[in-house]
Amino acid sequence: MITVVGEALVDLIEGPPGGPVAHPGGSPANVAVALARLGEDAGLLTQVGDDPHGRLILRFLRANGVRLAPGTLLDATPTSAAHTTLRPDGQADYTFDIAWRAFEPTVSTVSTGPAVSTVDGGVDCVHTGSIATFLEPGAAHVAALLRAAAATATVSYDPNCRPSLMGDPETAVRRVEDLVAMSDVVKVSQEDLAWLYPGRRHDEIGRAWLALGARLVVVTLGADGAWGSTARVAVTVSPVPVRVVDTVGAGDAFTAGLLHACRTAGLLGAANRDRLAGVDVPALTGMLAFASQVAGITCARRGADPPTLADLP
Repeated sequence: MITVVGEALVDLIEGPPGGPVAHPGGSPANVAVALARLGEDAGLLTQVGDDPHGRLILRFLRANGVRLAPGTLLDATPTSAAHTTLRPDGQADYTFDIAWRAFEPTVSTVSTGPAVSTVDGGVDCVHTGSIATFLEPGAAHVAALLRAAAATATVSYDPNCRPSLMGDPETAVRRVEDLVAMSDVVKVSQEDLAWLYPGRRHDEIGRAWLALGARLVVVTLGADGAWGSTARVAVTVSPVPVRVVDTVGAGDAFTAGLLHACRTAGLLGAANRDRLAGVDVPALTGMLAFASQVAGITCARRGADPPTLADLP
């Protein structure tokens, strides 16, 4: 099972006259949905309010087969929101109204039965990223959860930077590098790296992150494809040719595709860390190509609408 930890929110996307349209979103929630659509047993530990937006999110997650952790519904906290505007090229810009509260640093993943801990249950991968990893007070508990989960599970991380919420880049870099150091798989966009490390090459940063302790670092390069590296090998794959409608959720779909590919290759779980670090060029190329296919189909659709396995070529 793959457990995702982090925010679920409503994307208020500008639509026809009359106001924005609310869509379920949030990077971690998007990853969980994409994983479930790819056939993974996916759980989500998140925070929403008992309000119309929160109920919209919960219905959507359940309809897509995502398991909800007990305690996900927080009556006293309004559901977080992102106000999304789209540029002419389909790229999305965001402003946020969000809170990430403290929680017990143990993941429960089943909504219809006893709680399952990431460290002694059937969870072999924990993924996190985005706002939940830097917005206090909850961010400290996310880090504690990752430290506990690493004993038995692969730890996956996507910084998915939100500069308007993260303060100055120097402070953000320290937080990001702390999380990279406790992660096995790190996926990041070239746009995020440009904000965190202005003027530095993505492969240089990738190698530095591998030196911190990551086993696999993957950088999405937009129109230039994707680059991935372990300490032993590095590959670049070409982008999937698509007519881009928008890029909402595309990076999250890529992450889900990458983790699904790791599952297919038998690379998830703490016991497989050496196998992950030792993946060869053909295997890594195939993993990145698959993740790129998943992201490409998402770019060809409106909003965060990742494909199922049956949708893939």
